[in-house]
Amino acid sequence: MAVVDTEFLEDPISEAGKGYWAGVGSRLMRDPVTMVCFAILLLLILAAILAPYLGLSDPYTGSMIKRLAPIGTEGHILGTDEQGRDMLARLIYGGRLTLFIGLTPVVFAFFIGGTLGIIAGYAGGWLNTVIMRTVDVFFAFPSVLLAIAISGALGAGVFNSLVSLTIVFIPPITRVAEAVTSGVRGLDYIDAARASGASTLTVIRVHVIGNVLSPIFVYATSLTSVCMILAAGLSFLGIGVRPPEPEWGLMLNTLRSAIYVNPWLAALPGLMIFITSLCLNMLSDGVRSAMNVRD
Repeated sequence: MAVVDTEFLEDPISEAGKGYWAGVGSRLMRDPVTMVCFAILLLLILAAILAPYLGLSDPYTGSMIKRLAPIGTEGHILGTDEQGRDMLARLIYGGRLTLFIGLTPVVFAFFIGGTLGIIAGYAGGWLNTVIMRTVDVFFAFPSVLLAIAISGALGAGVFNSLVSLTIVFIPPITRVAEAVTSGVRGLDYIDAARASGASTLTVIRVHVIGNVLSPIFVYATSLTSVCMILAAGLSFLGIGVRPPEPEWGLMLNTLRSAIYVNPWLAALPGLMIFITSLCLNMLSDGVRSAMNVRD
């Protein structure tokens, strides 16, 4: 579980707090691995957003005559899929859905789980017991099986995938938020704020959130690669994105039959998933090191 180095647990409105954030940015800029991973992810995101303006082929239009064209084919630099659709176009357009489904659930889980964890950690008592015991119920199931079960019950589709993955990632973020908030709650400046007559809401908003947000955010970023892989897995199993939408997990599924004919072509969506998840993991590690958060 991620915890915060107490050296940096200080009032976020102080000058020391400002110096800390400047130090985080400086350490990130000096980390070449983190910056390279950030540049790759930024390139993938920009390519996905600007896909309609890159002069690519229509990712939905195919030709049975050109199906399974090998990599390097004239007019199709990365070949074509099982329906003759341009692979380069489908990979770039597929990044839209893959990244969207991989990032959005973590964002929602960050806000929902972070809020529940902060409330449970600061309030303590029966409220902490109710929230954390409810969260513990979800830990009885592996995240993969839980995502499959919820998606299977809700049905295939982008929205249902977002709902199922958000539910899967709320419990771990809630647990981390509760743990770091419980550690901050007893610090001297929190007691001083209470003694000065500040309301509970003011103490949480001004003094607690500023100190617990960093470790919660770092932990949430470490889940983005897992979420993207789970989203691709749901599409691969047929309970995620529906055809003919380009999505890397779904493309892996549809290209299974081509693995004996053109294995390199079938490996391209998996390679994109691997590169993106690796960059997300390395970026998360870099941010964690820069923010002085350790396991």
